[in-house]
Amino acid sequence: MIKLFKFYSHIKNVIEFTQLPKEQRRLVFYSEGKNYWVHLEGLIKEVLASSDIPVCYVSSGEDDPGLFFKHANYKSFKIDEGFIRNWLFENIETDVMVMTMPDIHQYQVKRSKHNVHYVYVQHSLVSFHMVYRKGAFDYYDTIFCAGPHHMKEMRAIEAKYNLPEKNLVEHGYARLDSIIEESKKRSKKVKADDSPKHVLIAPSWGPLGTIESGVGEKIVAQLMGQGYQVTFRPHPQTVKFAKKNVDKIVNKYLNMPLFTYENNVAGQDSLHDSDLMISDWSGAALDYAFGLNKPVLFVDVPRKINNPDYEDICIEPIEISIRNKIGDIVDSEHLQILFSSKNIELQDWVFNPGNSNKVGGSYLAKLCVELKAYEFQI
Repeated sequence: MIKLFKFYSHIKNVIEFTQLPKEQRRLVFYSEGKNYWVHLEGLIKEVLASSDIPVCYVSSGEDDPGLFFKHANYKSFKIDEGFIRNWLFENIETDVMVMTMPDIHQYQVKRSKHNVHYVYVQHSLVSFHMVYRKGAFDYYDTIFCAGPHHMKEMRAIEAKYNLPEKNLVEHGYARLDSIIEESKKRSKKVKADDSPKHVLIAPSWGPLGTIESGVGEKIVAQLMGQGYQVTFRPHPQTVKFAKKNVDKIVNKYLNMPLFTYENNVAGQDSLHDSDLMISDWSGAALDYAFGLNKPVLFVDVPRKINNPDYEDICIEPIEISIRNKIGDIVDSEHLQILFSSKNIELQDWVFNPGNSNKVGGSYLAKLCVELKAYEFQI
């Protein structure tokens, strides 16, 4: 009964969206759920603050904060992440579609049959060609780049596969800006000399990942045995596809006072409260090191490779090249805990620190105006 109600509710929302006058749905943002709001929120607020362009927000997550945001020029719509969404996307009529979802038009989610300009916004600092599938960004028109590495990689991909050049925007990374800004607001906590060090375990996901491979269980056991305070923060995809591994760890330690299970990767408390992050190939490690200048330990599990042809692009992915610059690589079988942070020049790696939302929001508003002018010329 609940599923049927949700189905009809999603249908109703799609009808409501498609019946809006075209002028009210010229700019559409899509979010897969609550973890992506942090990457889109600032852009949306900047567009609304700096222009009179109406914004539509479509999400597949019931608890997405973007569904509860209020503004006179803003409308939000909840849909599913299956048939209804896929139909809407294939038939959507809008000028600009902003998304954080790679692989558009390669699988179930297609580009619209109408003339829509697609903009990709980064939800990670990692490179384009190893962690992401081959062709993950081929069907986007504009790519918001977090740093110089993204610009170089995309141009190299285009050259290698003879693809048309996309619009590349020197945007930056909103998640990082948010972490840095939050850090400034928080008062520095003074810990007692005898209080345990706080370790945050935040790996990536995949069949060979830290948790999926069973290495995570060993790491938690070692840390708990040595008296560390541990926050266990698996990736949502790990929870989805390797729930047994996650549950085994959580059920064993959940009632212990030094163990915390965190299932919201959009939150920031554990980032600011912890002393050290243990990760593998996760972009979260870059957020942690760049945003807070705290130490990171990289567990030596196999590389996360979703594109077997990544070496065709003769650029070393940032998640490989930067490891020794921002942290230490440790043996997963004989984990040595090191608390040595390294100094990082943020502006060398990321565009527009602290100003990405203003840059990105202004670009989107300008793009909408230009596309509307072009439409009138036709």
